[in-house]
Amino acid sequence: MSDLFVSAGLEKEAPRPLADLLRPQTIEDVVGQSHLLGEEAPIGRMLKSGRLASMILWGPPGVGKTTIARLIAGHADMEFVQLSAVFSGVADLRKVFEAAKARRSTGRGTLLFVDEIHRFNRAQQDGFLPYVEEGIVTLIGATTENPSFELNGALLSRAQVFVLNRLDASAQDELLTRAETITGNKLPVTKQGRDTLIGYADGDGRYLLNLSEEIFALSLKKPLDAKGVAKHLQKRAPAYDKNKDEHYNIISALHKSIRGSDPDAALYWFARMLTGGEDPLYIARRLIRMASEDIGLADPLALMLANEAMNTYRFLGSPEGELAIAHAVVHMATAPKSNAVYTGFKAAMASARQTGSLMPPAHILNAPTKMMKELGYGKGYAYDHDTEHGFSGQNYFPDGMERQQFYAPKGEGREREIKARLEKWATLRDKD
Repeated sequence: MSDLFVSAGLEKEAPRPLADLLRPQTIEDVVGQSHLLGEEAPIGRMLKSGRLASMILWGPPGVGKTTIARLIAGHADMEFVQLSAVFSGVADLRKVFEAAKARRSTGRGTLLFVDEIHRFNRAQQDGFLPYVEEGIVTLIGATTENPSFELNGALLSRAQVFVLNRLDASAQDELLTRAETITGNKLPVTKQGRDTLIGYADGDGRYLLNLSEEIFALSLKKPLDAKGVAKHLQKRAPAYDKNKDEHYNIISALHKSIRGSDPDAALYWFARMLTGGEDPLYIARRLIRMASEDIGLADPLALMLANEAMNTYRFLGSPEGELAIAHAVVHMATAPKSNAVYTGFKAAMASARQTGSLMPPAHILNAPTKMMKELGYGKGYAYDHDTEHGFSGQNYFPDGMERQQFYAPKGEGREREIKARLEKWATLRDKD
């Protein structure tokens, strides 16, 4: 692979960042992405067959997107052209496409790597289409954002999307071992210090190597333990954007943890949102929704607690008010669950749209005037309180519409008693 420093006019012996020194030279050197790069994995099979398709590499920062694209170009013996959507415009794209056309006429292909491809607007993304279709360029786009939301459908239909993993602890440990080999020095940290260092990087290989470079530069009398690493280094900010994909992923994790009755996981995701800078009132509003959707009448107290948690936070603010939201999270995760009202309401809405403007039966209409009484409004209505069981069993659906059951309690929590009452009333109704 060409040396970026030499091509930039710098001496090869000039100081280079550790992350650059350890940049993989072959596909086999890339850590943590074997699900894509292995011999039987999708990209590995492409390289083996010699049939390279355009692709989108979607993954968090520091996992090798740029390196993989460069290595693919080298493996396929193609001209590697790199653009950043942050700094490039239509004029830059035109130059690249014209050069690629000329290069193609000589029999050499062009691999165009576009970093942060989601930053291009829809019209700019459309501009790639004819050149990709004609094979003038093979496109590899890199993005940290969900391509489903950020890229044109037309572009996605012409490129395969591959998801890169954040580097796990094993992959990060391998990077540290390589750093020790290339520097000829043992990283001056204890086992606990090494684990803390890996945790601080949060799956970002580039950030991990930058952190380790800082530790190598320290003059230490003894290896750093976990506290020592914490004292000398800055933890990487968690990947959390309140308006982007990670935001929705984590609120989904919180919701499903509560629905799945796991208070520990629910507290974890709640804490992740707080440490990511999420507005606690947003979380409280979502809890109110969850209380209605997933707990319902199995535990009506859940909805009340969710509302009170929101009001408490409004009164106390952070950090004191966050504890009230935590109480609601745990209560809801440990509460009996029922979505019977939620599903019943959806079914009722669908039926209402289908049946249009059917009128209520005449016997349950009010008759405040003489004319309305003469028309039969209210005639034959049975006052439930005056019946033997406090239940008349009359029909309350429109005439000509069969009786429907929208609400079917599952018998969890308080709905156990509700289910029993409904079954009793159904029996009385059938007798009539």
